[in-house]
Amino acid sequence: MVEQLLSNARHAFEASPPVGDPAYARYCQVLSGLLTQEWASVLQANAHDLKEAERRGLPSVLVERLRMGESQLRHLVALTGKVARELPDATASTQWVNVDDWGTLRRVPKPLGVVFMVYEARPTVTVEGALIPVVVGNAVLLRGGKEMAATDAALADIIHRALLEAGLPASMVTIVSDPDRSVLRELLKRHDAIDVLIPRGSPSLIEHCRSVSSIPVIASGGGVNHIYVHHSADLKLAAAIALDSKLAEPTACNTVELMLVDAQVADAFVEQLIQAGTAAEGPITLRLGAGLQAHDRANVSVQALGEHDLGREFLDATLGVLPVSGLDEAVAHIRRYGSKHTEGIIGNEAAVIDRFVALIDAAAVVINGSLRLHDGPTLELGSEISISTGRLHVRGSVTLTALLTYSWVVDAKGALRADRSTSCPF
Repeated sequence: MVEQLLSNARHAFEASPPVGDPAYARYCQVLSGLLTQEWASVLQANAHDLKEAERRGLPSVLVERLRMGESQLRHLVALTGKVARELPDATASTQWVNVDDWGTLRRVPKPLGVVFMVYEARPTVTVEGALIPVVVGNAVLLRGGKEMAATDAALADIIHRALLEAGLPASMVTIVSDPDRSVLRELLKRHDAIDVLIPRGSPSLIEHCRSVSSIPVIASGGGVNHIYVHHSADLKLAAAIALDSKLAEPTACNTVELMLVDAQVADAFVEQLIQAGTAAEGPITLRLGAGLQAHDRANVSVQALGEHDLGREFLDATLGVLPVSGLDEAVAHIRRYGSKHTEGIIGNEAAVIDRFVALIDAAAVVINGSLRLHDGPTLELGSEISISTGRLHVRGSVTLTALLTYSWVVDAKGALRADRSTSCPF
C-alpha cells in the first residue's frame, strides 16, 4: 500500500504542469464551486463523525474541532479565492540580471516535491493541505486523525473531481485513510520518496515526527505562548489583549497560555482581568500563581496555578497568571517553557520592549497586541498552511512562497570558466 501511495504521488508530481500554469488557478475556482455544490454531503459525513466521537466519549474541545458548518464553508471558499489572487506574485520568476560582461541570471521558482502532512482532527486542514501546497506544483499526502474518516472521504471525492476538472493529476492529493499506525511509521521512514514533512498539531505529534523521521521538516511547533506585562502597561488594555489572545479559539497554536506579570501590578492586573472576564461570551478559568488571590465571580472561575501548568497548552478557556520580578525573570521563564511560537509584551517603556524583543527567540513577538495577530492573512503575508517555529528555510507563516524552492537559470552566452579570471583555486 505504501509503495503504491508514494509511486502515485511521485508520478503525479512529475506529470504536473510547471509552476504558474493556468491549471492551478483553475483548480482554485473549480474546488470552490464543488465545495459549495457538495457541502450537504460533507455535512452528512461530518454528522457521522461527530456522532461517533461523542459515542467514544471524546472531550468536547476535540469534538468541536471536528465540526463542520456554514462558517467553515465560507472560510474555505474565501481561501480558494485568496490563494488564486496570490498565485501570480508568488510564482513569478525574477528578472534577468547581468553577470559581469558575459551572461545573465534569473531565479525560477520550482515546487518542493512530494509533501507529507500529518495533522490531527481538523477537517478544514484537509482542504487547506489539498490547496495551498498543490497550487504551486507540489503533490501532497494528507494524514489526518481517524476521528474524521467519513468527512475526509467526502472531501477526497470533491478534491479529486476538482483536480481532474482543472486538468491536474488526481494523485496530486492523496488522503491516507488507513488508520493503522504502521502506515504512518512506514511513511515517516521514506526520505527517499518524500521531500518535505509538515506536522501540524500537538507538541507530542511534532516531536514524534521529528524523532523518528529523517525527512526534512517544516514544524509548526506547539503553542505554549506567553505575554509579559510590564509595570508600565495600561492594565485595562492588557486584560483585553489577554482575553482576545485566549477566548476566540482556545485550541489554536497562537493563543496565550500564561500571563507573566510584574509583581507590583499583578493584583491590579488580576482584578482588571476578572472584570473583563465577567463580560466575556463564555466562562473562563483563571489559574493564579503564588501570592495572588481572588474569588470566583460570574463567568470567572479562580483556581491555583500548579507547577504542572507551566509549559502546557490548556486547550480550553483557561488562562494562567504568574507574578515575576521583572523582565529578566519573564525572559528566563519563556526560554525554559516556551515553544518558540508566539510571545508578547505589553508595556510603555521603549527600552524594556526593545530588550524583550532582542532576548526572545520566537517565530513572532507581538508588542502591545493580541497574539492571535500572528497569522499569515492577518499580517498580510499571504495564505498559510502552518506557522513554522524552525530556523531553517522558513520561520513564521508558511505561505505559498515557502512551499517553493528555485533554480538559478544562467544564460552563459557561450562563456567558458577557463576564460574567466578568478582567485578561486577550484
